Amino acid sequence: MKLTGHCYCGALRYEAGGDPLFKGQCHCRECQYISGGMPAVVMGMKEAEFRYTQGKPKGFRRGDLPNPVTREFCPECGTHVATRAPGMPGAVMLKVGTLDDPGAFGKPQMVIFTCDKQPFHQLPEGVPAFERAPG
Repeated sequence: MKLTGHCYCGALRYEAGGDPLFKGQCHCRECQYISGGMPAVVMGMKEAEFRYTQGKPKGFRRGDLPNPVTREFCPECGTHVATRAPGMPGAVMLKVGTLDDPGAFGKPQMVIFTCDKQPFHQLPEGVPAFERAPG
């Protein structure tokens, strides 16, 4: 599988190869901040098969958390494109909305951090849901 995507303004482009490591929907409070209030829909891909083909992302990592993730976004338009987590070495989580073909996602295999779910969030039917990250 080859996936391509870009930010809102098109200054940052990427490609990823191989099969997804996982497909998820995250309701954690951090993802709500980044998304503007909704859960994040992500596709985990092998870091070795991911690369930016145009532009260079800006990274952000919170300094007040013990193991913060690095969020990568377009320095021009601010679109959040990818996340790298210390707890998932070798993986990059792509934001599904940035894919050239978001339909390639299909549906999540899991829903995580439902402990932070808001009343207006929807959980997909028939998908395993976890209060936190599965252990």
